[in-house]
Amino acid sequence: MCRWAAYRGEPLYLEELVTSPKHSLIEQSHCAVRAKTATNGDGFGIAWYGDRPEPGRYRDILPAWSDCNLKSIARQIRSPLFLAHVRAATGGGTRRDNCHPFVFGRWSFMHNGQIGDFEHLRRPMETMLDNELYSARSGTTDSELLFLLALQFGLDRDPLGAVAEALAFVERLAERLGRPALVRFTAAFSDGRDLYAVRYATDWKAPTLYAGPMGSSGGYCLVSEPLNDDDSAWVEVPDGSAIIVGENGVDVRLFGTADVAMAPASRLFSG
Repeated sequence: MCRWAAYRGEPLYLEELVTSPKHSLIEQSHCAVRAKTATNGDGFGIAWYGDRPEPGRYRDILPAWSDCNLKSIARQIRSPLFLAHVRAATGGGTRRDNCHPFVFGRWSFMHNGQIGDFEHLRRPMETMLDNELYSARSGTTDSELLFLLALQFGLDRDPLGAVAEALAFVERLAERLGRPALVRFTAAFSDGRDLYAVRYATDWKAPTLYAGPMGSSGGYCLVSEPLNDDDSAWVEVPDGSAIIVGENGVDVRLFGTADVAMAPASRLFSG
């Protein structure tokens, strides 16, 4: 399983998530403590937003702990919204175009999880994409394909609804083909304005997700595992939940695919 961290709030240097904390993302790349695999050395990537609508991105196949360029970039880039990911491959080769985050237009996306029997579902999933989105697919992972399916199903119009529709499509497809409908999905994605995250699994064993405040002006961080040992600073996001981090703080909603609809559930944090 992979590890990732995402932030929205006042501009911060990327190093405040990626390299500086005791349990930074680089530390998690070789010593994750809340994952099935402690080592996440199959590449890394970061996507950040600045003055332009589209995100900048840097990815490589090196383990995050051994890339001096990543440490240098993280010290210099300051952003109000960014996504960072270290990869432990469950499918797809170790190559740059399989490293997260994936981007399309103003959207960025990263994922921790898997689709069961993906090799049998991949081709019919790809046939759902229009020509533009199909041509945008450069890697071989289920993560990138789920991102493109969400775009196909209206990510621009209804981000959480589109992700739910994409996952529901995969589940129905698996059942139709007589395959187990196994989806484990903990993902973060952004349009450069709001930061979204989903924790969901068909077997209620979704990869972990935590949320906590960061910075002095109401910023929030979403992570696969806490960046420090202060347990009181982090809230575990329940399985079957979606999060929106926006100008007014963090909203948490129920998330599911049974009727492809989300209903407001609670508000974890004040704005």
